[in-house]
Amino acid sequence: MLSAREQLDILREGVVEIIKEEELEAKLERSVREGRPLKIKQGFDPSAPDLHLGHAIGLRKLRQFQDLGHTVIVIIGDYTGMIGDPTDRSETRPKLTHDEVQANARTYTKQLHKILDPLKTEVVMNGDWFSKMSFAEVMDLAGRYTVARILERDDFTNRFQNQQPISIHELFYPLMQGYDSVAIKADVELGATEQKFNCLVGRELQKAYGVEQQVVMLLPVLEGTDGVRRMSKSIGNYIGIDESPKEMYGKTMSIPDTMIIRYFELATVVGSEEVAAVRRELEGSEANPRDTKRKLARAIVSLYHGPEAAVSAEQEFDRIFAKGGLPDEIPEPHVVLKGRPDERGGVWIVALLTGAGLTKSNGDARRLIKQGGIKLDGSPVTNVDSEVPLDEPHLLQVGKRRFAKILPERVTYDGRED
Repeated sequence: MLSAREQLDILREGVVEIIKEEELEAKLERSVREGRPLKIKQGFDPSAPDLHLGHAIGLRKLRQFQDLGHTVIVIIGDYTGMIGDPTDRSETRPKLTHDEVQANARTYTKQLHKILDPLKTEVVMNGDWFSKMSFAEVMDLAGRYTVARILERDDFTNRFQNQQPISIHELFYPLMQGYDSVAIKADVELGATEQKFNCLVGRELQKAYGVEQQVVMLLPVLEGTDGVRRMSKSIGNYIGIDESPKEMYGKTMSIPDTMIIRYFELATVVGSEEVAAVRRELEGSEANPRDTKRKLARAIVSLYHGPEAAVSAEQEFDRIFAKGGLPDEIPEPHVVLKGRPDERGGVWIVALLTGAGLTKSNGDARRLIKQGGIKLDGSPVTNVDSEVPLDEPHLLQVGKRRFAKILPERVTYDGRED
């Protein structure tokens, strides 16, 4: 095991803030002296089925702790996930059912092991303790923190001042996340900078319950593919770590040029010297950001799928975008339409897009058509009322990456009139 100082030098890399660093050094010194690994905690709320590149920042730091001999405990918030983290929210989240949260949680373990060592990772649900708490114990937890402290959070304060509703159960979220640290006696908790309040609640509750206080390590937040808002499952501007190489490569190529360096720094394992070289390259007068972005996309895909998959994804991307070709595999969906076949043999383009699963709704299809985002057999669709004859196969394209081959024999009707 490395010395405490050597470990600290490794662990502070890429960290925005450590609360408190002297406490972390003391914990590491005791760990080395006693041969006892520290308990390192990070929690994930399964509000959607995918972990993304933003989550991976913390997971790679957890892996560093593992490689240094410490114990990583990942908490899947099956109970906190039913509330949803209110951080940076201007309104109450839609409440998920426990079944929905459990279904999402089942996908997390496999994804976690893309980065973490499965033999050195403990994965627990916080329902393991919350489901067993009596109402008296819940009241005891609530009595260990004040409303005034909760309302110090900017998101709650802003909503209160703007007379926007705050549900009582949302106020319990930081208490529940904090109690997770009490339940497992965490030595260190990792979280993004926006999680600072919640992580500090954990420190306070540990003190209130007579447990040694955890150290909080805050990590940077990665912006999403829009380059503006943080990467988020609910916003949809994310790149999932379990997405296909093709999707991962294509989404990376869609980020703004201004985000290239930040993605190299936060979404890859490229060293600081290479990042500096990329920065100099982009500052050069003859630099083409698109070429640099291709390097970034290859690095990200290689990290999760391997170098061969990255090469294939790039070739696929070039075939579709650079050369105007088509992907090797195009879905041939079974399209079920409402009503009965039109005597003229045509199908409304909007209904066809939705029935093929290329758009979420008819309204979504209309919007994309008006924005010029739909092609039929390679030609842009401009009329939302146009009909598609079903006397031969057709190729539908939405945006740059979604395709469907419409085969007449795979189009059926449900016979309903409404």
